[in-house]
Amino acid sequence: MPTGKYTYDYPRPAVTVDIVIVTRESKRRVLLVRRKHEPFRGMWATPGGFIEMNESLDDAARRELFEETGVRLKKLVQLQTFGDPHRDPRGRNIAVAYLAIVNAGELTPRAGDDAAEVAWFSLARPPKLAFDHAEILAAARAYLRRKKEKGKRKK
Repeated sequence: MPTGKYTYDYPRPAVTVDIVIVTRESKRRVLLVRRKHEPFRGMWATPGGFIEMNESLDDAARRELFEETGVRLKKLVQLQTFGDPHRDPRGRNIAVAYLAIVNAGELTPRAGDDAAEVAWFSLARPPKLAFDHAEILAAARAYLRRKKEKGKRKK
């Protein structure tokens, strides 16, 4: 086996991270990036991208978030894994989605790397999204609903 080269009997999917950043306010907003490159060039998406070979998932999520939005966050929660075989037209891809709840006024997002633009949108009514990111936002909304209901039960 050549050094630094991985060979397997079975094909392996790529692994990516997607980061859902939502605000604490009652009418929650989500931070999205407009894609600079294909696939889905010009469409809105959650910040994210491919993990590097020697990088943890958490580190990849923080790196991609910073590269695309200029935002640095320490606390990210793994939300869910998305693995539909057709989620990415470039090939087989498994995405690990993360969630962070923030005070929007404390962030100064700016577009960088693969992002042409960055903006806040209503979490309840986002624009049409690239890939399966509408499904990822639906999972985030469900998580936040469960968290809110759990908080009400504790009172």
